[in-house]
Amino acid sequence: MNDFFKGKTLVISGGTRGVGRAIIEEFAKAGVNIAFTYNSNADLAKDIEKELEETHGIKAKSYPLNILEPETYKELFLEIDKDFDRVDFFISNAIISGRAVVGGYTKFMRLKPRGLNNIFTATVNAFVIGAQEAAKRMQKVGGGSIISISSTGNLKYIENYSGHGTCKAAVEAMVRYAATELGEFNIRANAVSGGPLDTDALKAFVNYEEVRNETAKRSPLGRMGEPNDLAGACLFICSDKASWMTGHTLIIDGGTTFK
Repeated sequence: MNDFFKGKTLVISGGTRGVGRAIIEEFAKAGVNIAFTYNSNADLAKDIEKELEETHGIKAKSYPLNILEPETYKELFLEIDKDFDRVDFFISNAIISGRAVVGGYTKFMRLKPRGLNNIFTATVNAFVIGAQEAAKRMQKVGGGSIISISSTGNLKYIENYSGHGTCKAAVEAMVRYAATELGEFNIRANAVSGGPLDTDALKAFVNYEEVRNETAKRSPLGRMGEPNDLAGACLFICSDKASWMTGHTLIIDGGTTFK
């Protein structure tokens, strides 16, 4: 698998922590050069660049991105063009939390347009514009792979998650449209849908302890998911082992959605 990946380039939004951090580590180990975004912590991003390059011998570069302004992806990719000679993989991973989701992360009867719109922008609009820019570059190298990180919260009820769950369902539909229209360019588009993972994002949930314990209880494997569980799935989807896989949502949930 390493020979397939070596020298190729991954562009990923949100690479400094959680699932994003696990993904860039997994791809770097395979010999992939990494272009990743961060929201505000430039020092941490620079430290990660240095660690990836020294540990794995690849090229790594970080770029600031406000995911609530997805139109800036156009300028971002122009900067990436200056540092990398190709784009082979794009993963839309960055999420929002805190004040930006007020009115969106709540019970149904308390939902407000502003919070919902912000979640949709960060989930669907950001995927669309980022994938469009990546696809333009993938066409130049004969194809590539696009992934949106999703959530089983669009399949199974999670308290206060109606805004996020609905937007995740929307982005999975968008992935299928992208796959259908980009296939002629040998560009595949898929989603990876994770069950509850032990990340900082989940710890922001007011009922984190309850979710963590219930997830471990529901999973036949008896544990909560970790970011690495999704990272390995992303590497597989981007590999030549998944060359006929497109328009699909791969569920990585420890068996919790069925139970």
